[in-house]
Amino acid sequence: MSSSGELAFDYGFLLHTSEEATATVALNEYLSSRSYLAGFSPSRVDQEVFELLHRPPAPQHVHALRWYRHIAALQRETPSPDSSIKGKRVQHPWAAPAGSNLPKLRLYNSLTRTKELFVPQNGNKVSWYCCGPTVYDASHMGHARSYISFDILRRILMNYFQYDVFYCMNITDIDDKIIRRARQNYLLEQYREKKPAAAQVLQDVLSARGPFQAKLAETTDPDKKQMLERLDSAVAAALGPLQGAVESKAGEVLLEKAKDLLSDWLDAQFGSQVTENSIFSLLPKFWEGEYHNDMDALNVLPPDILTRVSEYCPEIVDFVKKILDNGFGYESNGSVYFDTAKFATSQKHAYGKLVPEAVGDMKALQEGEGDLSVSADQLSEKRSQNDFALWKASKPGEPSWDSPWGKGRPGWHIECSAMAGSILGESMDIHGGGFDLRFPHHDNELAQSEAYFENDHWVRYFLHTGHLTIAGCKMSKSLKNFITIKDALAKNTARQLRLAFLMHSWKDTLDYSSNTMESAVHYEKFLNEFFLNVKDILRAPCDITGQFEKWEAAEMELNESFYERKAAIHAALCDNVDTRSTMEEMRVLVTQSNTYIASRKSSKLQPNRMLMKSIALYLTDMLKTFGAIEGSEPIGFPVGGDGCLQMETTVMPYLKVLSDFRESVRKIAREQNVTEVLQLCDVVRNDTLPELGVRLEDHEGLPTVVKLVDKETLLRERNEKKKMEDEKKNKKEEAAKKKQEQELAKLAKMKISPCDMFRSETDKYSSFDETVNIQQLVSPRMTWRGRISVKDRPRSCGNSTRPRRNCTKSISRPIKMAAESPGPRSVVKRSGMSQMVTPLL
Repeated sequence: MSSSGELAFDYGFLLHTSEEATATVALNEYLSSRSYLAGFSPSRVDQEVFELLHRPPAPQHVHALRWYRHIAALQRETPSPDSSIKGKRVQHPWAAPAGSNLPKLRLYNSLTRTKELFVPQNGNKVSWYCCGPTVYDASHMGHARSYISFDILRRILMNYFQYDVFYCMNITDIDDKIIRRARQNYLLEQYREKKPAAAQVLQDVLSARGPFQAKLAETTDPDKKQMLERLDSAVAAALGPLQGAVESKAGEVLLEKAKDLLSDWLDAQFGSQVTENSIFSLLPKFWEGEYHNDMDALNVLPPDILTRVSEYCPEIVDFVKKILDNGFGYESNGSVYFDTAKFATSQKHAYGKLVPEAVGDMKALQEGEGDLSVSADQLSEKRSQNDFALWKASKPGEPSWDSPWGKGRPGWHIECSAMAGSILGESMDIHGGGFDLRFPHHDNELAQSEAYFENDHWVRYFLHTGHLTIAGCKMSKSLKNFITIKDALAKNTARQLRLAFLMHSWKDTLDYSSNTMESAVHYEKFLNEFFLNVKDILRAPCDITGQFEKWEAAEMELNESFYERKAAIHAALCDNVDTRSTMEEMRVLVTQSNTYIASRKSSKLQPNRMLMKSIALYLTDMLKTFGAIEGSEPIGFPVGGDGCLQMETTVMPYLKVLSDFRESVRKIAREQNVTEVLQLCDVVRNDTLPELGVRLEDHEGLPTVVKLVDKETLLRERNEKKKMEDEKKNKKEEAAKKKQEQELAKLAKMKISPCDMFRSETDKYSSFDETVNIQQLVSPRMTWRGRISVKDRPRSCGNSTRPRRNCTKSISRPIKMAAESPGPRSVVKRSGMSQMVTPLL
């Protein structure tokens, strides 16, 4: 057989066999050693031999029978040459699904101040430059705000959106602040080594305080003024005892309190004599090491490449040369400045792309130039106050490098342009930094880089992280009100800090406060309890087929919500990496899962293993994507540090045996009412195992849940529980004591004579009529249980609501009476209402 109709097999000899039986035998023998079921339509010979046989071959001729049936089937499907094509069976056409539009990643671009569709310049590769720290002091929570936020963004772009990110960051180790701090530290250390007498310290501090107070008087910035006032107050407090009696110990205290004043004073006198370049490198090298330690403790990924200004001075000199060659800079007195006016008037350039409204802000411009570069002489060197230094001529007491313009050092803005340009080229995808760097630093970076590369797209997307405040107040190193990362890690874990950042938008202001961290701690505990519950569910014994359980309506509903939450999380991450909404969607998913688990357990049924595992794996994977979970454990937070997975796998079987044994003992003890044994089982659960980081949870009618938890967490929970129990006990005792006092007061009041009953209540009655006989108001039958007669008032009596002229009614408690006016009627106070009572005479 053949689709072309040509002869497939050479059995045409059968056409010359006259007897059908003989032909059948010959055909069967011929086909027994050949493949004959290989075509899509019968050949001409197939058709002729088939017509020779008037009936199917006998069953013993297996091969001939199979061939015959095959040809018969093909004949039914193949139309004759003269038949219509309409009857041919063809494959039904396939309709492609309409589908839906998936959200695409958009990032808030500071260059446009709106969310822009993120499109890398070079396929899937993303080039990213981030402004690193100026290393002259300890890293603080302001640094953590930027670097944790960028770490989260970087991880999400790499691990969630699957971009190939190349991350470059710089270290600023040449800067006015570093130079000044290094000089001051060196001079102060030299001063300490001389071990000056207390009298000398007092005299020097008084000398230094004069210019300091003059500086304080000139300061207009309220935050900086407040900081300087605090320093001056501390010095004044330390001066007091020393001025009264000069003591060496008091001198040490004063020296410590006044170190900032003395440092400025010493620097003003002797700073120009510090000439050794190594002095200026030791300080940044030490603080850079501390910075890396802090980032490692925060689980911040290291950059792919790190650049230091001190290592790129030759490249910076070449960068400045080309800017001059392109006509956008000028040399003045050994320094080189950027010509902002010429750049702004160029047809293909624009100055102040990020914050155009800040151009001309002299305060911001001078802060960008640095404290050592804003003297009157230096300001006069510039053609315009808006111009900024590309290269600064070094003065005595400053480090220097060779250049065509003389000994000097790089300007602050040029360092990032030269280093980023050397690594990432003429255009990068993302440039990141803190919100306060937009102007002048990043605007000047853009200008000088586009002047160098002669383009207008050095940065495609500018990302700026929001400020960090402390209980609503601005935090700053220069204001000396910062919290170091080490101090923050002493109060909370790196995961808790990261969760706090995840629960806020990366571009908005974040307030670092007890409330913020309390929310993060609660969220961590909320997630951890879910993971522990799922682990317990998965530890229940089950064979390989038993793990696939039938889904009912509850499972279908939860699974549908699971996929809705995943879609919502994807949409949130596409929307400018909105981790705040993402964390809320994760909270909703866990809440729904907890509700499902609780409903199953209340029905004495096990939750669906595979569904719970899928949800827990997804949540764990997302937290790993965010950098909130380290390690290879598939579900939940690690327990016990490194090697936690091995520890849990090793320890849990033993804990399960202990738990099962305890459960059996409790069952027997309850049946035989042996309370001592039950109490011992409670001691194991409440006191012994928490010391080992193990929590047991007893559930009526269900197996005991075993959870591995950090020992500190369990001990803290136990202490909090004991504290709550003690508070509850104290409240109960106070309530009982108060009730007893009330009963005693009531008994004491019952002993008061009726004549004196109301005389002590001066807050209710202003005066008493001495002519009224109080005894006459009380019937002999009414000592403490009697009758009163109410007349002339429409009052109810019994079940009747009709007005009565006379109604006698029993009461079971004392009647308070007050004779406010003489006569047969007196006011009686009873249960908060006044009635006119007629005495029963």
